[in-house]
Amino acid sequence: MPDPAATRELRMYGVNAVRAVFARRPEALRKLWLSEERVGALRDVLKWCAAHRVGYRIVPDEDLRKLAASSHHEGVVADVARMPMPRLDTWLATRSAGRDCALWLDGVGNPHNLGAILRSAAHFGIGALLIPRDSDLQLSGAAARVAEGGAEAVDFVRLPAAHEALSMLRRAGYTTAATLVDGGDDLFATPLPQRLVYVMGAEQRGMDRGLAADCDLRVSIPGSGAVESLNVASATAVLLAAWARSTG
Repeated sequence: MPDPAATRELRMYGVNAVRAVFARRPEALRKLWLSEERVGALRDVLKWCAAHRVGYRIVPDEDLRKLAASSHHEGVVADVARMPMPRLDTWLATRSAGRDCALWLDGVGNPHNLGAILRSAAHFGIGALLIPRDSDLQLSGAAARVAEGGAEAVDFVRLPAAHEALSMLRRAGYTTAATLVDGGDDLFATPLPQRLVYVMGAEQRGMDRGLAADCDLRVSIPGSGAVESLNVASATAVLLAAWARSTG
């Protein structure tokens, strides 16, 4: 597990990612770097920074590339405070009754996949990404940029042991659905419940079969067979769209 003291801040880049932080929790901004070309578009952010003694600097593109460790910085880089990661019981206590959906990520690690998952989750109003207790998965700058602001709209929640998490979710009225490459019920022919947690498998090895067996449902996305499967980010978008259509 990462040292909490070393992960309290995140270096974020990309216009929509930084703007989403400013819109939802401006107090999280710690420092800002931007290109001359972005000054006009981010004038309101700079005004807030000046009023609240948050440092910012106008720097050349080469400095932005070094700060972001990426050429995809879009003219702005920021150090921001990370959102806290509540425990599952704490998060469940905040959820209202009725329609709700979350994603249990059992092994997703690629930052571009994580960013795409966050973007889809935000688009469909998904409540949280549920992170296994022994996972070191956390938001990165690359994932936040790919999410295009979606990272600020979706909670990261720390799970207890799998059997305990499943029990807690059931008591809160959630059905768990293991997502399998094959062998599950046809997603599009399966009635989906109002309160659902999709359990997503790892990018390379797929779904843990023991965990899949412990879930309430097992679903697969039917396809032509021309490729083995969708990648985890594409599959997530399809799964969430199916839930939204079934329960909306």
